[in-house]
Amino acid sequence: MSAAVADGAVGTDSGHVGFRFADETTMGVGGGAERVLDITSPAEALDALAEMDGPQDEHVVLGGGSNLVVADEGYDGAVLRVRNIGHQQVDNGDGTVDVHIAAGEIWDEAVARTVAAGLGGIESLSGIPGRAGASVVQNIGAYGHEVGEALVSIELADADTGTLRTVPAAALGLGYRTSALKREELEGVVIGITVRLHRDGRSAPVAYAQLADALGVPVGTRAPVDRVREAVLALRRAKGMVYDPADPDTHGCGSFFTNPIVHASFAADLPREAPRWPVAAGPEPVPTAIPLERYRGDELQPDGTRRPPRMVKLSAAWLIEHAGVRRGLALPGSHAAISSRHTLAITNRGGATARQVIELATFVQTRVAGEFGIALQPEPLLLGFVEN
Repeated sequence: MSAAVADGAVGTDSGHVGFRFADETTMGVGGGAERVLDITSPAEALDALAEMDGPQDEHVVLGGGSNLVVADEGYDGAVLRVRNIGHQQVDNGDGTVDVHIAAGEIWDEAVARTVAAGLGGIESLSGIPGRAGASVVQNIGAYGHEVGEALVSIELADADTGTLRTVPAAALGLGYRTSALKREELEGVVIGITVRLHRDGRSAPVAYAQLADALGVPVGTRAPVDRVREAVLALRRAKGMVYDPADPDTHGCGSFFTNPIVHASFAADLPREAPRWPVAAGPEPVPTAIPLERYRGDELQPDGTRRPPRMVKLSAAWLIEHAGVRRGLALPGSHAAISSRHTLAITNRGGATARQVIELATFVQTRVAGEFGIALQPEPLLLGFVEN
């Protein structure tokens, strides 16, 4: 079975007549699909997966469509559209509450409910588009926090076993914008997620300087959850990162590229003003390449003697801007453009095609690679393209 997960029985078979990814995604591009199944329960998810049991049975799990770019020709496979709803809270008696959120719930609405209830832990993830199920696939994050920090477990319709099971967060291989689900090491449909939140009305420690400045508190402070949510939404709106049907700057996938993580020795050759943050060494992510001229003698040692490399995260937005890509840039004749407020976002200014989006993304990658020797990696899932 081959599967992809996008911001995200037979369930209700909507067929393919009238279905266009352009109408289902925040980027607003993409053709149709061979088949569309709406999933509103665990049983429907298991039944749908049972039908997708051959290598020819390509399918994609579709949540809110906020992290997906589909080719103009469409997708030659089935779409499993997750639409189950519901949420439950369990008080743990120790000052924390476990909140179970159905995968089909709109993520920001779920965050808003927890904040209204005075529960802290995911307020920094306010304003991120998409649905709850996709949040763990991508391990969404913003302003110094990721959903994986609060995640307890997921409920998964397992494609391999054909059963519904609970998978603890520790078994999901969570990393920077990745998971075992995204890497297809674990296949199935996320039915729900459970997060553990604090009930004292205070946020997770504010970890991002820009957010701390907006709140007027030192980094590391636990602030009131409602104030943090308001500040995060204000910051995101200023960057065009909160979807608004009337604002073309928000008609995209949010950040189109991930912040690259590279060896510290590589980053040492970048301009001193290039932002960088230390990250813990681990199996994910792996640097794209180590140029020979920057070899420092530790990358190729045998596994038994190799020292864990020091890694740093770079700012993709800074790299793009300093590679000469300006805000609002569009290629000649194209309706896809860099956001006028944030160079990390590629937007549909109205009538853009998927090909135009990919052409602009490729242009950005080429400029950054030529200037800094870094290959930017797309954050959204690219589906249906010949070279994906």
